[in-house]
Amino acid sequence: MAEPTTEALPVVGRSPGASRPVPPLPPVQTVDTADDAGRDDDAPPVTALPDALGAEATGAPPAETPSGAPRVSRAGRDLGAAIGVGAGLGAVVIASLFLYRPAFLLVVALAVVVSVTELVRALDNGGYRPPLPPVLVGGLLMLGLAWVRGPAGLVVAFFITVLAVLLWRLGDGPVGYLRDTSAAVLVALYVPLLAGFAVLLLVPDDGAARVLLFIATVVCSDVGGYAAGVLFGKHPMARRISPKKSWEGFAGSVTACVVIGVLAVTLAFHGPWWGGVLFGVAMAATATVGDLAESLIKRDLGIKDMGTLLPGHGGLMDRMDSLLPSAVVAYLLLSAVVPA
Repeated sequence: MAEPTTEALPVVGRSPGASRPVPPLPPVQTVDTADDAGRDDDAPPVTALPDALGAEATGAPPAETPSGAPRVSRAGRDLGAAIGVGAGLGAVVIASLFLYRPAFLLVVALAVVVSVTELVRALDNGGYRPPLPPVLVGGLLMLGLAWVRGPAGLVVAFFITVLAVLLWRLGDGPVGYLRDTSAAVLVALYVPLLAGFAVLLLVPDDGAARVLLFIATVVCSDVGGYAAGVLFGKHPMARRISPKKSWEGFAGSVTACVVIGVLAVTLAFHGPWWGGVLFGVAMAATATVGDLAESLIKRDLGIKDMGTLLPGHGGLMDRMDSLLPSAVVAYLLLSAVVPA
């Protein structure tokens, strides 16, 4: 009987030293997403790899929305919630303007308090430490003096706020003093100072109509830009700041603002038609710049929204971004074109 051997038996048709061939891996396929205009050129392409079941993970959203999930628009919003919240805010503003005009001051004051708090918290998470109390108190002072003393009162209150910030921050020592006070001054300028111009719009006898025109024009800019961007947007306006903003959307904003500007200036204020055109173009531009400016701040801080207070919108500051700079332009242009 032969001795058992531990030597491996050769395989027929193959030399003993040859290794078993490895089948080639499936190729990696580059997938073009549906919205190329919203993607950064420097970002790596999305790849599709076959999984164990033969499906492909493309990185694109699912084709069908699961039952019960909120319906998200192409622009990334929960459209139903956004419309509902917007309608509710609009009802509050209109009621405050036409039922008791000074009540609009309370609406603006509440909006300033919430927006300042959201912005300060966002800056705090980004490593800045702006002192909140002097900015809040100074912001309310700006609104009050704008109502009773006009533009001069608004400016004086702003400088008082800056001085209060500088003194308040002394208590925390020299480390980060310049960083924190600069951030606080930015907040005071960005939110309550610009919001004070909405109060200045309210001061004349026809102030309610002026405020309503200002807000309605900004809303039309948002709606016109959103609709035109979703339907026709192909050329990004500022890819690295806000990839979903397109020049086609901006054209929609300008068109909508010019239409409402001409109608309101000629019919409600009996001003020249060209004043309405100028007003509409300027408002569309400032609303867009305000939106881009806040997007730039959020990009720098690494956040998507300033808060979560408003479903479908984010924080209140995410709705104030277009209104704040537009209030300044609306006050200056209406004072020149249709003086009170």
